[in-house]
Amino acid sequence: MKHVIIYTDGACSGNPGPGGWAALLMYGDTEKVLTGAERRTTNNRMELRAALEALQALTEPCRVALHTDSAYLARAFNEGWVENWQGNGWRTSKKKPVENQDLWKALVEQNDRHEVEWVKVKGHADDDLNNRVDGLAVDRMNLARDTGWYGEGENEG
Repeated sequence: MKHVIIYTDGACSGNPGPGGWAALLMYGDTEKVLTGAERRTTNNRMELRAALEALQALTEPCRVALHTDSAYLARAFNEGWVENWQGNGWRTSKKKPVENQDLWKALVEQNDRHEVEWVKVKGHADDDLNNRVDGLAVDRMNLARDTGWYGEGENEG
């Protein structure tokens, strides 16, 4: 199995508001950058979307170290929240529907497809790769807010 390193981040101006996401995929000496933006979204949704887009971009099952500064995303997989939500019919411990179920369900499919290690990194710190995807996500968010550009891109940045 190929070993792929991924860094992801999401950004949002307002919550909800215009948002952007970015992912950096690295395999050996090869890098691939994915980015996108949405007109009206939330920060959590952008964090989830970045991880999902990165995992879906892999053309075969891989061993993945996915780095995220989203405690929500990392803890959901590392601390069994996702399994609990599934067992509770996609309801939280407070019996409320889990938000962003469409993205969570798709992430579960990708998590099952790949061997994913969910790595929590400190945001806005000295991790150059996390700072890089943060900058890309913020750029997409700003582009979306300032020009109305919404969509996805590849190998941009």
